[in-house]
Amino acid sequence: MSRRRIDADSDWEHNEEIQIFREYLRIPSVQPDVDYTPCVEFLKKQANSLDLPVEVYHPGGPNKPIVILTWLGRKPELPTIMLNSHMDVVPVSAEKWSHPPFAAEMDEDGRIFARGAQDMKCVGMQYLGAIRALKKKGITLKRTVHVTFVPDEEISGKLGMKCFVQTEQFQNLNVGFCLDEGVANPKDEYLIFNAEKTIWYVKFIINGTTGHGSMLHKNTAAEKFHFILGKMLGLRQKAESALKDDQTLGLGYVTTVNLTVVKGGIQNNVLPPVIEATFDLRLAVDEDLVGLEKQLRNWCKDAGGDINIEFPTKDEKIPPTLLNDTNTFWIAMKKTLEKLDVKFHTDVLPGVTDNRYVRKLNIPALGFSPMINTPILLHNHDEYLGADTYLKGIEIYEYIVPALANS
Repeated sequence: MSRRRIDADSDWEHNEEIQIFREYLRIPSVQPDVDYTPCVEFLKKQANSLDLPVEVYHPGGPNKPIVILTWLGRKPELPTIMLNSHMDVVPVSAEKWSHPPFAAEMDEDGRIFARGAQDMKCVGMQYLGAIRALKKKGITLKRTVHVTFVPDEEISGKLGMKCFVQTEQFQNLNVGFCLDEGVANPKDEYLIFNAEKTIWYVKFIINGTTGHGSMLHKNTAAEKFHFILGKMLGLRQKAESALKDDQTLGLGYVTTVNLTVVKGGIQNNVLPPVIEATFDLRLAVDEDLVGLEKQLRNWCKDAGGDINIEFPTKDEKIPPTLLNDTNTFWIAMKKTLEKLDVKFHTDVLPGVTDNRYVRKLNIPALGFSPMINTPILLHNHDEYLGADTYLKGIEIYEYIVPALANS
């Protein structure tokens, strides 16, 4: 990307939308133990500049704010549009960044470096940038639009969106459709996600014979762990083979398995009486969850028994958002992107977002982050977003938001 002028008088540094985006990025709303106060104050300031009413709710506790900016439609009785983003970001290893992770520095190519540049402070500010442009043009919308900023998505959203959707305040929003985050794409087509994989964190608590390290005892925890590990890595190999055999498959269509935590042992010369092994499973949309759990428990027996299974996280399968003529919001969004003559395709998100809590209520929800020709850097060192890509995203929302709200 080459440096260019936004217009004759202003470059990236002086562009209002870029300035607002960078100001938001400089708020270190980093997990764990986020202080959301600066985010709330910043968003109240944005609401004031847009002449939009703002409400703050705390269903998850006094330190877990839900911030809602509302653009009232001409027919407020109709189901509304919710434009959602989360305020928190994941931790950083600052020494591995080439730029300070919360300085929002911009290089000569317009790359803005900051934690949250892609995940997902960009999208929240792009919503507001689009609304700012639309209001300046005097445009009004048929449906009411709620721009929501929620906490703790990066730690499963239990005290954020998960509890918010159970409240009377959420019900009063009368949400008919939700847009939330997607991911960047190194290619030149926009990704739209109508479904997400199901997360299971599976912890095997493997008990075995203990004793002196010089002995060859039977039924040790290590032997049982070796058996379980082989079976779990076999599942992983199954996914790798499927992706190799069918190049059109994405990660969203296979079940991925990764060993993430192993604990055990008390001393170098003592056989561990117990080994704990936790696996991160992201289950494909067509995975048989009942059959899988039965298989895991059978493996515990086959390994020698005395193995317990715990599920630190065990999400239920949530049906995807339909992409057909029954979903008028999808049709409106699809037609808009076609008119803009941009490439796009639908997919299953390999991870999960707050959209799963919305879909669980049978509210159609799509994941979309307008970032193309951009490396995927969420949760990575030197996360960045190009200024031109950011501004182009605002332009796209300028068309999508009215299309959704007037459908």
